Amino acid sequence: MEDFIINAQTVSAGESKQIVLNSYELHTKTKIEIPVFVFRSKKKGPTLLLSAGMHGEETNGIEIIRKIITRDEIKNLNCGNVIAIPVINSVSFLFGSRDLPDGRDLNRCFPGNKNGSFGSRIAYDLMKHIVPLIDFGIDFHTGGAKISNSPQIRCVFEFPENVALAEKFSPPLIIDSGYREGTFRKEAAKKNKPILVYEGGESLRFDYNAINEGVNGCLRLMKSYHMIDNDTPKNHSVKITKDTWIRAHTSGLFHMNRMNGSYVSKNDLLGVICNPFGDIEHKVLSTADGYIVGINNQPVVNQCDALIHIGMEG
Repeated sequence: MEDFIINAQTVSAGESKQIVLNSYELHTKTKIEIPVFVFRSKKKGPTLLLSAGMHGEETNGIEIIRKIITRDEIKNLNCGNVIAIPVINSVSFLFGSRDLPDGRDLNRCFPGNKNGSFGSRIAYDLMKHIVPLIDFGIDFHTGGAKISNSPQIRCVFEFPENVALAEKFSPPLIIDSGYREGTFRKEAAKKNKPILVYEGGESLRFDYNAINEGVNGCLRLMKSYHMIDNDTPKNHSVKITKDTWIRAHTSGLFHMNRMNGSYVSKNDLLGVICNPFGDIEHKVLSTADGYIVGINNQPVVNQCDALIHIGMEG
C-alpha cells in the first residue's frame, strides 16, 4: 500500500498519526493550524473522510468526530483508512462564529486558490491534499442560529452511489439536496469523490440525539465496508424529496408542541403564537403531510418568519 503524503507529511500503512493540513498566519502574526488525524490499516480498503467545523459555531459535528477518533476500533481498523478533521475552520471556531474574519463563508470558497483569501487557501489545501486520497466522506453540519435540524443526511438522489452511502449511514431522514456553487461537496463530486452532508441540531448548542445519531451512522458506514466490527442497529430511514416551510401568520411568542423529526398530517396543530399581552393566540397548523426536519427555536417571531421545516416523501 502506498504512503499517504499530506503537505509533505507521510503516513504509512498501519500507522496512526496526527498531522497538520497547513499553517495560516493572521494579521497578529498568530499561527492557525488545522489538525488532521489519519488512521491506517495494513490491509487494503476504502478511505473515509470525516470532516466538521466548516463553520466555527457548528459544535455538534466537532463533538461527533471527537467521539469517533477516541474509539479503539478506529485506532485499530480491520481494513482501509480514516482521515478525520474535527475542526476545518480553526479561526472561526476560535471566535465561535460562522464566517471567516473577512466575512466570507468557507463553504462558498471551493475549489480555492493557493494565493487567494484565507478561506480560499484552506479550500485549496483540502482539495489538493485530502480529496485525492479519499473514496467518500461525511461532512458534518448543524442548523443555523436558532434553527435545530432533525438528524439527516443530505445527498443527491440522482446519483445512486450517494443514496447507497446514505443508506449505509442509515440516518432517520435522507433528504434529496442539490449541489450549491462553491461548496466542498460539489467540488469533491467533480473529482468523483462523493461527500454527503450530515445535519443535526443547532449551532453553539449540543444536541445529544444528533450527536449519537452521527456517531452511530459513522460506525454503521464503516462496518458496511468491514473496516470495523460493530453491531449498531440501523434506523428506518425515510427518503425526503420535497420540502416546505411553515411561516408565522402573525408576530408574537412562538410555542412549539411537536417533536423534531416526528410525522405530522396536514392541518395538525403544531404550535401556537401568543400575543405577549395575553389576549390573542394564533394556531400554527401543518400545511402538508410529512416529517418535521427543522424547527426555529426563536421564542419571539415576526410575521412571515420561517417556523417549521416540513419534508415530504415522494
